[in-house]
Amino acid sequence: MTHAASDGTAHHIASRLEDLLHHSRARRARARGLNPLIMPYLGYGYSSPDGGWVRVFARAVLAKPDTFENGRHKAQMIEDGIRGFKNFTSPVLPFGKVNVQVAGQNFEVVADRGGVVDAKLAVNLAPGWQEVELRPEGGDSVSTEVLVIGHEQRTGVICDVDDTVVVTALPRPLLAAWNSFVLSEHARVPTPGMAVMMERLVNANAQTPTVYLSTGAWNVAQTLTRFLTRNLYPRGPLLLTDWGPTTSSWFRSGVKHKVDQLRRLAEEFPHIQWVLIGDDGQHDPSIYAEFARRYPQHVRAIVIRQLTPSEAVLAGGRSDELQMSTPDTVWVYEADGSRIAAKLEEMGILGSQDSEGK
Repeated sequence: MTHAASDGTAHHIASRLEDLLHHSRARRARARGLNPLIMPYLGYGYSSPDGGWVRVFARAVLAKPDTFENGRHKAQMIEDGIRGFKNFTSPVLPFGKVNVQVAGQNFEVVADRGGVVDAKLAVNLAPGWQEVELRPEGGDSVSTEVLVIGHEQRTGVICDVDDTVVVTALPRPLLAAWNSFVLSEHARVPTPGMAVMMERLVNANAQTPTVYLSTGAWNVAQTLTRFLTRNLYPRGPLLLTDWGPTTSSWFRSGVKHKVDQLRRLAEEFPHIQWVLIGDDGQHDPSIYAEFARRYPQHVRAIVIRQLTPSEAVLAGGRSDELQMSTPDTVWVYEADGSRIAAKLEEMGILGSQDSEGK
């Protein structure tokens, strides 16, 4: 097992310790008879006459086959309410080999040191939801889907998760642990009016893609997907991160993760203007403002859900308003989805409800 980074420097001691833990757990899991298993997530892609690609997400773990179905917790467990810690208990499969089959083509990919598969594959599919099959070495095949965005698409939605679509107050360390490790997924509370507002926003422009961007861990991706589905949010891929140390530091930067993913989306879809949705608990306004300054042609509007006074205090205080630094960008600051929708109507980004119902 190597402990050198790609540039030849030594890995951080924290990442070396984490690697030792992952490999030790994997060895013991195999000794107990656990098998390689893929936990698939929704991905996205691009289609054009000149070629296309898909970005596939998954997590390679070791588990008892009878506790999962198509890489997902079985229905009975879901009905009983999954406690958050269960998302973190399966040993990961570091650098596990995975076969990806899409449109009759086979690709061999390798998970990272935390078992996460994030692979961009050259394959041109029709726009819309398309199926992908994944099979870990020595394990069973599972299926997932990717949202393929066509070259003619001009609008899209990028939405934060914590305190934007679900009330979590995640920046609070103790509640972050409670929400992630203890709270049953059925006890999570949707943000008032946001699902309806986002559905109207998506329907205002046919086939508008929605991407959810969060600093949450990949471990909770399936939990968040079920939450979004159950509360009627538009379907879309999640861009999450892997908690824990990196090869150069003790902790990953949530801000850097969001900034990097936004820049990547701008480069991958240079023809799309995004509606950026977040909250004013901590960093979303400044992250979105920086993105708007760097890529003004890619921002249709910035929508910020204002936290209540108590939420704002507990979440770490409100961020300063940054409209002045982006004078050509439309900003919406409101407390809930219905008020945001009303403002978007005034600005012509949403049609009226009467016209939408016709």
